[in-house]
Amino acid sequence: MNAVRAILADDERLMREQLRARLAEVWPELEIVAEAKNGLEAVALVQEHRPEIVFLDIRMPGLTGVEAARQIAQLPPPEGSDDVLVPEIVFITAYDQYAVEAFEQGVADYVLKPAERERLQVTVDRIRRRLAAQVSGAPGDEPAPLPLQQLLHKLSAQLNPGGAPAPLQWIQAAVGSTIQMIPVEDVLFFVSDEKYTRVQTAQVEALIRKPIKELVDELDPKLFWQIHRSALVNVKAIAGVTRDLRGRQIVSVRGHPEKLEVSRSYTGLFKGM
Repeated sequence: MNAVRAILADDERLMREQLRARLAEVWPELEIVAEAKNGLEAVALVQEHRPEIVFLDIRMPGLTGVEAARQIAQLPPPEGSDDVLVPEIVFITAYDQYAVEAFEQGVADYVLKPAERERLQVTVDRIRRRLAAQVSGAPGDEPAPLPLQQLLHKLSAQLNPGGAPAPLQWIQAAVGSTIQMIPVEDVLFFVSDEKYTRVQTAQVEALIRKPIKELVDELDPKLFWQIHRSALVNVKAIAGVTRDLRGRQIVSVRGHPEKLEVSRSYTGLFKGM
C-alpha cells in the first residue's frame, strides 16, 4: 500500500498537537499533510490534498465536524477522474454521548479527548483493515458499515436535539410542461448531472434542480442510500447487486430496466458481493 496521508481538524492547537503525537506512536508511517482550525478549512484542505483519512473535531466554528464530513463526502472527483474515494472519517469528541453504537458498525470512527493510546490503536487497526480491503477489492472481516449519510444524520440529530427537520415526503418536479407532486416513497432512484437531478418512479421520469448533496440531507437516510456521488437509490427498490466484468458493483432496480453503478466509496454498503 502507498503511504497513507491524513488531515487533522480541531480548533484547539494543543489538541491537534496531542493527537499528532499519539498518532506518531501508534502509526509512525502515517503522514499528516495538513492541519485545520475549523470545518471550512478542513473541507478546503481535503479538496486540495485528497487524503485517505480525516480526523474531525465534532464541535468546531464555521462548520461542525459533522457538517464538514457531509461536504467532504460530496466533493467532486479530481480533474481527470470520474470517481473519488471518500476518505476515512474519524470524529474527535470530548463528549462520551457521541460514542454511540453507530460508530461501532459505522463507516466512521471516533476518538475521545484526550486521545488515549489504547483507544487510538483500535481506531488505527480498523482503518488499516478498511484501507487494505479497498486496495485488494476483497470484502473485509467487519460487519457491513452503516451508510455514511445515515450516521451523519444521526449525529446531526444529537448535536441539534429537536432541530433536525423531518425528511422530505413529497418532491415537486417538472414532468414535461407540468409540475407534479411525487410522493418520495414512490421514487426508485435519483440521478444527477451537472444541472438537473432526474427523479425516477416506476411510471414517471421528472427533473428537479436540487443536487444530490442537498437531497442527501433532506431524505430519510434509512430509505435512500447514496451509492455514487451522483446517485441515490430507494433501498426498498433494490432488486439485487451484481458485478460486471470490471469488478464494479451494479444495482438492479425493481420496476425499471436501468442499472446503477456503485462507486468505490460505497461498495461497503453491499458487503460480501
